Amino acid sequence: MNKTDRMLAIVLELQRGKMLRAEDLAATFETSVRTIYRDIQALSEAGVSVVGAPGQGYTLMEGYFLPPVSFTVEEAVTLLIGTDFIEQWFDSHYGSKSRTSRRKIEAILPEPVRSEAVRIRKSFRLLATAEDAGRILERAYLETIRRAIAEERKVSFRYAKRVAEADGNRRSMRTVAPYGLVLHQGAWVLTGWCELRQDIRHFRLSRMTELMELEAGFKLPADFNLEAYKPPDERNILVRILVQPDMADKVKESNNYYLETIEDHPEGLLMTFRVRQPEELLQYVLSWGGGVVVLEPESFRQRMRNELENMLKRY
Repeated sequence: MNKTDRMLAIVLELQRGKMLRAEDLAATFETSVRTIYRDIQALSEAGVSVVGAPGQGYTLMEGYFLPPVSFTVEEAVTLLIGTDFIEQWFDSHYGSKSRTSRRKIEAILPEPVRSEAVRIRKSFRLLATAEDAGRILERAYLETIRRAIAEERKVSFRYAKRVAEADGNRRSMRTVAPYGLVLHQGAWVLTGWCELRQDIRHFRLSRMTELMELEAGFKLPADFNLEAYKPPDERNILVRILVQPDMADKVKESNNYYLETIEDHPEGLLMTFRVRQPEELLQYVLSWGGGVVVLEPESFRQRMRNELENMLKRY
């Protein structure tokens, strides 16, 4: 990053309203503290109202606004594609905001930049991977949960787990303090404190029904940071399957969440998965029919035999 770009970026950081130390800025822009001091001095000499507080850092004088920023073609395309993504994957509220943002961005671009950005943008296309009916309900739920997070209110819903409990039940009512939403592999997931489990849990919106925002409130724990949060990995069981050569490409493209490694094998493709329970892969393995063979664990091989025998009884 050259000096001019870095100075502009420093002003944008300060414009967020935070008090930032020279050390913070140096870490952000991967440069020395001495260089930041020189940049701040140059900004002040250029008329930018930077205020320094000894021992605290720098901020912009209240009421100072950066002049309009110009965008390159690549930057404009990035912003426009970003609005397309928001419109497809977020709820209707943010979908409408993305459309107005797109119009504003296009309106402020110089004609040559706008024309070129529109031309390049037409060469990209984002296709939603979820089915339309499911996406409509998921986006409605997304709006409810997003509002509950903003207002710090709990939500309740009926949830269907992928794998049944010991008693054979897959569905249960949950009351959750919603901490945040994560878009993971094309599916929205709610992260929050589950009153039933008395712990942080994760819930796919596509498996929810009867979602309601409650009057009961909650306080987000001071030490919880969604961006830094990493759920505990309880996947301790390895499952290995052998894929027949004529199915190898298709199975590779399935991009299963639990997949750990893929290795070439004399008889096809050796795939290793790491799961909490082998049953999490039951439907996945069955979907490939005779194209795959479970190698281990033996208990899962037996479960597959039982499942196939039950299927034969129905035909």
